[in-house]
Parts: sequence; C-alpha cells; structure tokens
Amino acid sequence: MDKTVPAGAAISLALIQKIIGRKMTKAQTANANSVVVALQRYGPRFGLDQPHRLAQFLAQVLHESGAFVFDREKWGPTAQQKKYDTGSLAKKLGNTRAGDGFLFRGRTGMQITGRANTRDFRDWCRKLMSGLVLAAPGSAALPVPDFEKTPDAMLTDPWEGLGPIWYWDSRGISRYADQGDIEMVTKAINGGLTGYQDRLDWYARAALVLLGFGPSNVTAFQKQAGEKADGIAGPRTRAALHRALLARSAVLAPDAQAAPVVEEKQVEKPVVPVAVEAKVKEKTDRFGWLTGIFGGGTGLGLGWLAGFDWQAIVAIGGVAIAAVALFLIFRHEVVAAVKEVREELG
Repeated sequence: MDKTVPAGAAISLALIQKIIGRKMTKAQTANANSVVVALQRYGPRFGLDQPHRLAQFLAQVLHESGAFVFDREKWGPTAQQKKYDTGSLAKKLGNTRAGDGFLFRGRTGMQITGRANTRDFRDWCRKLMSGLVLAAPGSAALPVPDFEKTPDAMLTDPWEGLGPIWYWDSRGISRYADQGDIEMVTKAINGGLTGYQDRLDWYARAALVLLGFGPSNVTAFQKQAGEKADGIAGPRTRAALHRALLARSAVLAPDAQAAPVVEEKQVEKPVVPVAVEAKVKEKTDRFGWLTGIFGGGTGLGLGWLAGFDWQAIVAIGGVAIAAVALFLIFRHEVVAAVKEVREELG
C-alpha cells in the first residue's frame, strides 16, 4: 500500500498529483489548484468531502479537462462549434446573437458552455455566497462577477474551481455517485457516454489513491478486498472500490448503496417460475382427468386394480386405452395452452 497519500486523505494538490501519476506543468498545477481550493472551501456543503463522491467527481473533471491541461474549450471553429451560433443547439445553449458561440465557449474544468449555462452559474454563485453570509453573520459576501458580461472572469479563483461543483450540484449527480453508477454520472455530465473508458480509468485511479493505494496498484487492492487478483479494474473491482469508499464516508445519503454489478450464473437445471406454473395448471386442469386414471407420480399406479375380476379389468383396460387415445388427440391443445401462457407472461 502506498504510504505517501494516507487512506481517506482529504483533497489536496498532492493527492491530485498522485492520481495523475506524472509531474504536472505550471498550467496544470494552476488549474488543478483552483479545483482543490474550491473543494476544500465549498465541497463539504455538497457532500464532496465524502470519498465515494469525490472519486466520481475527480474522474469526471480529470477527463473533461484532459487532466487539468484545459480550462477552456479549444476553438476551431469545428463543424459542431459552428452550431453554437444558430440552430437548435444554439437555442438549447441560450445563445441569441451572432458570435455567442465563441464568446460563451466552454470554460472551467467542466467546460461550462453557452449563455444560459453561464448565466445560471452566475446566479448559483450569488446564491451560494449569500448563503455563506447568512450562515456566518458579520462576514462579507464575496462579490460575484457578472459572467454573462465577462465570461473570462469564470477563469479566476474561486470561480474556476466552483464551475465543476455547480455542474455537479445543478444536475443532482450525487444521487448517481451514491449508487456507484458511473454510467449515469457520465450521462448527466456528457449527455452520452463519450470518453466513457477514460472516465472509468480515472475513477479507478482516483478511488485507489483515496484508499491509500498507488493509482495503478489494482492487484494489491483486489487481494485486500478478496477479489480475483487479475490486475484489471473491471465491473466487480469498481464495485468493490465503491464499497470500500462508502465504508470511509462519514455521512451517507439515505440511498447510498453498493454499485450495481450484473453477473451471469449458470443454473444447474431449469426452474419454472411460480407464476408460470400456476398459469399452466390453470390452462391444463381440464385435462387432469386423463392422467388421474393412471394415478399420480411417475408410475402407472395400477395397485388399485387388485380385487377386480378379469372381466372388470378388461373393461377398465379398454377405458384406459380410450383415455390414452383421447390424450393423443388433445395434446395439441396442451401445446397451445403452454404457448398461450408464454404470450400472457412475456
């Protein structure tokens, strides 16, 4: 286990450096520090001091920012970026004038894009600062710039670090993080699953470091967790990481739970669900008198013939033969009944 970053360590620049696993440039360090400062100062208000949420949060920010290389959207403009000015995408982003696409291009580690998002971020920051003043009477509110008028002000502290926190809070992403559902966390941020594998990889690295392991030391964690030590951070290992992080979270949301892991298990023999069995019985009871003649179970149940004279036995035998013939005639109805059950239940 890596001792340079203790298990359960609070967010710090050293922790970010450990997750990335290589020396950061000055620009990376500055961008990462903005997020660290915001998390230290404001993160607890949004539960982002809880390890299981922090791991998910960092994974997404690390992907969106290219490991803190980018704090603003690179502009071409590309074919997609040209849609920021006119059309349905521009309308969705709240862009209303020619040039809004470039003016409100993505900023901060979570790439806040568009006039509407920029305005919403400004209003959220103002509400946050007012709330802090109410919580600490006598303190002065930190003035919030009008980001709609000067979007680049979002790239100053503490606003640059607050950008990803706003996005996380405004989309209610903690509920997915509490369930260990990385797919839904990603969809809430990206709108799809673009870069999903990279996000999964960052999650594993962040979780391992928060638990006191090296960012690539999957095998050591698997051994400690009692999982198959194959060195692969697959679904089972990610679920185990989530459980381990939950165990370190001081205050859990009511719906915090183990991550969903789907496993395929081979069944030794087919099992008929109770609902299906009941339906089949309901549909085929009208043929029960045929099998009743021969008794229950797997045998023929002929013991009841003892005591009859031979003429009676011959007569009963004739009835039995007729019953078999009738069963063969009606077997198609039995098949049809089973088919009907399948259609009703399927």
